[in-house]
Amino acid sequence: MAGRRRGRGNNAQQPQAPQHQRAGPRGSQRQPAAFAKSTGCDSQTPHDKLTITQARRGTPANRPVRVYADGIFDLFHSGHARALMQAKNVFPNTYLIVGVCSDELTHKFKGYTVMTEDERYDALTHCRYVDEVVRDAPWTLTTEFLQRHKIDFVAHDDIPYTSAGSEDVYKHIKEAGMFVATERTEGISTSDLITRIVKDYDIYVRRNLQRGYTARELNVGYINEKKYRLQEQVDKMKETVRTVEEKSKHFVYRVEEKSHDLIHKWEEKSREFISNFLELFGPDGAWHVIQERSGRMLQALSPYSSPRGSPSSSPTRRRRSLSPYSSSASPSPSQSPSFLSYSSA
Repeated sequence: MAGRRRGRGNNAQQPQAPQHQRAGPRGSQRQPAAFAKSTGCDSQTPHDKLTITQARRGTPANRPVRVYADGIFDLFHSGHARALMQAKNVFPNTYLIVGVCSDELTHKFKGYTVMTEDERYDALTHCRYVDEVVRDAPWTLTTEFLQRHKIDFVAHDDIPYTSAGSEDVYKHIKEAGMFVATERTEGISTSDLITRIVKDYDIYVRRNLQRGYTARELNVGYINEKKYRLQEQVDKMKETVRTVEEKSKHFVYRVEEKSHDLIHKWEEKSREFISNFLELFGPDGAWHVIQERSGRMLQALSPYSSPRGSPSSSPTRRRRSLSPYSSSASPSPSQSPSFLSYSSA
């Protein structure tokens, strides 16, 4: 895979902290763990053999108990970290040394790895429980290796580890009374992680194609590449349709909700209008009161009408009867001044 090819091409050593900062236990885990020297531990402190009982009592007081844990640590995960945490806390005062096997030994006895040996070495230096990392650790622990690194105890899970023609590679460690057991974390392991990737292979191939990796880097053929890209477009279209459908449902729901609110408001307004109308124009409404009062005002302002047939004493009628243009007082043509003047002529 592309990731492994890039990893193999980068074999440069990772930058290390100054030696005076890496010596001894790390203060508050602010620096990566130190790599062990090929010559082993060069401490001048007397190193007497300890029993598990003595170590658990916190003795000797002049030095920490040196505990060794080894493994492949490919795709370093929480299961690895928990095992190292148990190894670090197995005694009150523990100096944890972690051995990491090389690619050559791992590929020979166990199988191919995802991470290179340098990547695995570096990953362990950044675990908070680790004080020292041994690179190219042996597959089977020898007495010479234990003495060179002044190892007091070896920590590993208690399940017999069958490998390299042995029923249990830790059998001689257990017989020597130098073995302390840790517990495995169920549900997570490197094999589990690889199984998840293999199970959803198509999904991860499409993911990396989308992120810019080429089909050649992913070892994918031309036809499969086009298939994955077409499937990616189909999934995008499905997601778009699903999004539009969800938005449409939300819009329809909002419209229905608004229409219900509007109808409810209309009903309230109509009831209010009918109530106001009845209050204004009903039998006892204000409109009838206004009409009645206006009628009374008009009657009070209009002149009094006398009964028909009775002599009128109205000055107006009297003036009209005395008008020169009335029929009883109008002059005859013979009495007209114009007529008289014409006759005399």
